Amino acid sequence: MHLTPEEVEAYCLSVSEAESPLLKKIRRETHAQVLLPRMLSGPLQGALLRMVSRMMRPAKVLEIGTFTGYATLCLLEGLADGGQFITLDRNEELEDRVRGYFAESPRGHLIDYRLGNALDLIPALEGPFDLVFLDADKKNYPRYLEMVVPLMRSGSMLISDNVLWSGKVLEPEGKMDAETQILHQFNRKLSEDPRFQVFLMPLRDGLSFARLR
Repeated sequence: MHLTPEEVEAYCLSVSEAESPLLKKIRRETHAQVLLPRMLSGPLQGALLRMVSRMMRPAKVLEIGTFTGYATLCLLEGLADGGQFITLDRNEELEDRVRGYFAESPRGHLIDYRLGNALDLIPALEGPFDLVFLDADKKNYPRYLEMVVPLMRSGSMLISDNVLWSGKVLEPEGKMDAETQILHQFNRKLSEDPRFQVFLMPLRDGLSFARLR
């Protein structure tokens, strides 16, 4: 997960906007009490998501993969007044925890938190979404991509997490495991898709920004 030297990341954090007390609480409790805490967006990535959301001022945001809500609350900060924020997740065991965190946020009431299989939930959504954050099961990234594009507009941004997959996308294609191969193909597909302008950032586990033309 640490593709950037830890001392460099620590320095960047020291001169970046600090986490809010609520975000710090979510991060600490996730690492102490939840399985697979590495799925949580870290403070440096969170700071970037907050900045992007504030710059975009999106009226409608879709997040696919809530986990414990850290990235959700980061992206929520830039939501335009009167905006809509929908986040989808299938882990019912985390529901009470996540709803509790959202209740502690002064803007948490703006979050529409839906439980279920995103492949089943997305077709019922109405766009256009200005910002889509993809951080769910990696095997379905290509399917999610094609499902959300019709829900976006010109200028909308798709941000996809974990696209470097701990650096495993650098392995020879013949030696990649199935999940790595899917992510590698997803990255290639985005980069070659004439509908998008793409930038892949080597932050944390890889963060891809794809702007719909």
